[in-house]
Amino acid sequence: MSTIVDRFEKIKSKITSLKPNKSVKIIAVSKTFTLEHIKPLIDHGHIHFGENKVQEAVAKWSEQKKTNKKLRLHMIGKLQSNKAKDAVKLFDYIHSLDNKKLADNLAKHQESLSKNLNYFIQVNIGNEIQKSGIPISELDAFYNYCVNEINLKIIGLMIIPPVDQKVERYFKSLNELNKSLALENLSMGMSADYIEAVNYGSTFVRIGSSIFGSRS
Repeated sequence: MSTIVDRFEKIKSKITSLKPNKSVKIIAVSKTFTLEHIKPLIDHGHIHFGENKVQEAVAKWSEQKKTNKKLRLHMIGKLQSNKAKDAVKLFDYIHSLDNKKLADNLAKHQESLSKNLNYFIQVNIGNEIQKSGIPISELDAFYNYCVNEINLKIIGLMIIPPVDQKVERYFKSLNELNKSLALENLSMGMSADYIEAVNYGSTFVRIGSSIFGSRS
């Protein structure tokens, strides 16, 4: 068994041992890694992979997705509106829906391409100026707009919590917001804090370096 598959299986076992209420999907964050490096995990049968940049993802995954229909690709990085069309063509999930202009563009391209993606609204939970995301005060209105006016399939909320702070309070608060909107899924938790995230109800964890090793 390759090191990558071995690390992946250990993470999976840790998550199972937490006995979460819902099944937890591991998004193997493959950004910056070559297809050759990721291949052992694809061959192992894992299907959820995460990318940060549309261009890199198109180059890396277009052929793979044609030959392996089970693959599910997650856009987890900041998505520019002008890349919305390419993102809709390739991705199955967008985790970084964070403004109205982007939502409108995604809705338009979904319609023209007859696709229906799954979306997470990114929430700026720590009100950090440098971070993307919808402020908590605007979340209800944005959610209602996306669902009722432009028919986006919002399946949950997503956060990248502030660095070096107690992540639990942010995870707890996102879980409560998610429940207030009666959403089923939560995208939170990375290599350093996925265990805490699962304990607070995360259903999608985004794990890169703990599976693939450190990025050069």
